[in-house]
Amino acid sequence: MTGRSRMLAVLAAVLGGGLAVIGSTQPWLEATLRDGAHAVLPVPGTEALPLVTPLGLAALALGLALSIVGPVLRYVFGGLGIVIGGALLVESVRIALTTPPAAVVGVVAETTGLSGVTAVEALVSTITATAWPVITAVGALLIAAGGVVTLLTARSWRSTARRYRTDAATEAARPRGSRPHDSHDAIDSWDDLSRGSDPTA
Repeated sequence: MTGRSRMLAVLAAVLGGGLAVIGSTQPWLEATLRDGAHAVLPVPGTEALPLVTPLGLAALALGLALSIVGPVLRYVFGGLGIVIGGALLVESVRIALTTPPAAVVGVVAETTGLSGVTAVEALVSTITATAWPVITAVGALLIAAGGVVTLLTARSWRSTARRYRTDAATEAARPRGSRPHDSHDAIDSWDDLSRGSDPTA
């Protein structure tokens, strides 16, 4: 059960962060200009919410680190996961529900040469949200859920570092001439001969 909890926490953070990073490159909003052609300008996630990429990358790094950190850092990273997921969730939902003109200023300015929220409101007739803010919000929920699972179960996770230390200690305690036959190399055989033992026996 403890291994499953760790796996769920890691997968939730990695999948959620991956969705956020992928979503940052997709159109979150579509701004329709008031000109005669009624041109529609797609607004990517990086423009609508500049923090989406760094938050997604932070979640990815956090998820990968959860698989190797010790007990204290598990709680720290679990808390960070909740903060990252919560912030990303709130902002993604805000963009999806309010479609703020400020979120499309950069794209409209690049296309028309005019900048500022007031100018954008005069140039743009409608701003509609695509599915990507909602998809990113789902990713944010996964990140936060991974943080919650981490905080609730971190105490029972087996330490990876402890396992490696145990394996190293077992290997160090093994007598020098008692390595398995299949791991013998030329130097091991020479050492055995110098001690008077037959490595082929």
